[in-house]
Amino acid sequence: YVALRLLGMSADHPICEKGRAFIREQGGALYTSSWAKFYLCLLGCMEWDGHNSVPPEAFLLPNWVPFHPGRMWCHARMVYLPMGYLYGSRFVYPQANKDPVILGLREELYTEDYKKIPWISTRHFVAPMDNYSPVPRTMEFIQNVLAGYETWSIVQPFKNFVRGYGLKFSLKYMAAEDLQTNFIDIGPVNKVLNMLSAYHGAGNDLKYPTVVNHMARVADYMWLAEDGMKMKGYNGSQSWDTSFAVQAFHESGMVDEFPEIATKVWSYLERTQILSTEVSQATAAFEYETPPNRKACFRHVSKGGWPFSTSAHGWPISDCTGEGLKGVICLLRSKTIQSGVENGAIKDISRERLQDAVNVLLSYQNEDGGFATYENNRGFRWYESLNPSEVFGDIMIDYSYVECSMASLTALCEFRAEYPDHRTDEIAHAIDKGREFLKSLQRPDGSWYGSWACCFCYGAWFGVEGLVTSGEPTSSTIILKACEFLVKNQRANGGWGEDFTACFDKDYPVNGMEAYGDEGSGVVNTAWALMALSAAKYDDVEAVKRGVQYLLKRQLPCGDWPQEGIAGVFNRACGITYTAYRNVFPIWAIGRCREVYGDLLEEI
Repeated sequence: YVALRLLGMSADHPICEKGRAFIREQGGALYTSSWAKFYLCLLGCMEWDGHNSVPPEAFLLPNWVPFHPGRMWCHARMVYLPMGYLYGSRFVYPQANKDPVILGLREELYTEDYKKIPWISTRHFVAPMDNYSPVPRTMEFIQNVLAGYETWSIVQPFKNFVRGYGLKFSLKYMAAEDLQTNFIDIGPVNKVLNMLSAYHGAGNDLKYPTVVNHMARVADYMWLAEDGMKMKGYNGSQSWDTSFAVQAFHESGMVDEFPEIATKVWSYLERTQILSTEVSQATAAFEYETPPNRKACFRHVSKGGWPFSTSAHGWPISDCTGEGLKGVICLLRSKTIQSGVENGAIKDISRERLQDAVNVLLSYQNEDGGFATYENNRGFRWYESLNPSEVFGDIMIDYSYVECSMASLTALCEFRAEYPDHRTDEIAHAIDKGREFLKSLQRPDGSWYGSWACCFCYGAWFGVEGLVTSGEPTSSTIILKACEFLVKNQRANGGWGEDFTACFDKDYPVNGMEAYGDEGSGVVNTAWALMALSAAKYDDVEAVKRGVQYLLKRQLPCGDWPQEGIAGVFNRACGITYTAYRNVFPIWAIGRCREVYGDLLEEI
């Protein structure tokens, strides 16, 4: 609603009237979640007393304190960093009290007179529909104590003293994040907040260099979709999608049939490996890779990893590194790349660089044997009792995931097959620990919960493939249970289907992909299920054939597959559209099933 009004839509427009009625039916903007309240405060549509304290001086805590922001999951840490700065600065749009749109919003968003709202007593208000992850009582108590810290006169001299240092530290930390990511930042939320912080820190000067650099990268997050302009949840999934696509080509035996594509993919993966090229090592980001600088910025090792999106983004992730490494190894096995490297037509990726990737992967393994996302788990499970966000669950620390663990384990296995003499014992130990971790995550019904896509078919693929590749016999009870789970949920038309509710409810949806699929089935879920069954070499060939036939039936005359429901998710409550999935995974699944089952698919 606010976005439409800022873009010029009149409050009398039918769309705004309908939206405003809905907002008021829920009690008005006082009942939106804390992150939305934060933006309303920045805009001048809510008073800062209506938002719980986000003290920037928390980053000044000594490292020995059990709770420290530096031990939070990096996405949460990098969002609450600029939040702390802007809250501590009490930043508000400078023209808020004169801008007619803002003055109008102060009337439109509330069910009572804006000037009479007792803001400090509204801090914990949240509508039930927005309260997916209720703020724990522990955090509510701390927020109430912090409200006193913000207002009690007796503590103001101390607060003002430490806040000044906290604000300076936050600006310095954000400046490091900006340089390490080429002003893209880890995600769109902290991108916008870092940009506002840079603007405020520059005395509201739009021409200040850091502000100009920030504004130049806003377009990285814009996506012009079929139905209009969107703000993306990341600056893309280029490296992730490319790594999957080349593995699909390789496993289908088609890499050398498309030499131009193979060469382009190789060149892309070569220049995308983080801080590994001459160009990237000549940037300011590389200066932060020294141990003292990484410690000062709470950063994990980056050099040698692969990102989710682009090298410029600068944050490596375990599964992206694993899939990137596997993509490179697949290409190294092709005649096209071998000859191109030998004759100097394409740039080589040295063994040392592949070893750097392995070193990064090994550093991600947690004590439980699983692999985290961006960093090791640095905190404790009880950190979740301090989660201040109502809309995201499990965001306070970096957990081990089935997806990250499978990608890392299978990459280590593929690397070991090619280079058995690098950190041999450590890799073997990591694989053994990781395999046991994957077993421990399997649910009683044979499934795995997928945390980064929808949902159980995805988890089953990662769980089965990770176990089989790392040495688990296909005849083991764990593998058979997983396959039986999948076959049990195969739909009448031969496909499989899940929607976003599976992630939200943590339960397989009885009606499958009811709203955006095909009689409850979807091509992406079907492909993931077939990937798992074929990795296990499951002997129910009829079920596999029905799944393959479903994919073949759904292919469009142009060769594409239809875009169906949202396939991706993060933090259980936010969907991600992966438009490449609808093509990459059916190709991969059909190619693998052909290689595994061969003529058996024709005999039934």
